[in-house]
Amino acid sequence: MNLNRIHVAWRTASPTRERIVVLGIGNTQWGDAGFGVRAVERLKADWQCAANVDVVDGGTQGRALLPLVEAADRLIVFSTADFDVAPGTLRLCINDTALEHLRARGVCPRLMDFADVLACAQLKGRAPRQVVLIGVQPLKLDAYGADLGPVVRAKLEPAVEAACRQLRRWRAAPRRREAPMPGVRTAA
Repeated sequence: MNLNRIHVAWRTASPTRERIVVLGIGNTQWGDAGFGVRAVERLKADWQCAANVDVVDGGTQGRALLPLVEAADRLIVFSTADFDVAPGTLRLCINDTALEHLRARGVCPRLMDFADVLACAQLKGRAPRQVVLIGVQPLKLDAYGADLGPVVRAKLEPAVEAACRQLRRWRAAPRRREAPMPGVRTAA
């Protein structure tokens, strides 16, 4: 991920439009932990977003994402989260509920780093006005070298559809591509 390109993108955005960031966090080398990244890949491949929307693979960048989060007026985060429900359950949480699940310790360490990013942005008075978590309950986070399991992979399309609905609510409606964007990996 090229963070310099991300920083330039948000600095040059139109000041009259709200800056929206759709962020996928996770580690694709650890099974279901890669859900957030795979969801962003699917969104990029299948949908054309408005000019004021940045779709970013945040991977495991942790605190390096702080400038991006601070620049966002609204933030959608794709990630695994511990909702204490059946594996593969998809949830959409908004604002305080989203922050509560993103701060939860125990699903995987990268959420701790991202929780620090959100806390720093809040302390500096630069947190997004709205935060939406589109999360899935993982089954396996310790399967090194594996991709998403079938129960979590099945939630990619519903998660992307949920993000598109949220973008429409924010008047940043994406358009479906006629053909998937070349060069963008999508989970099968």
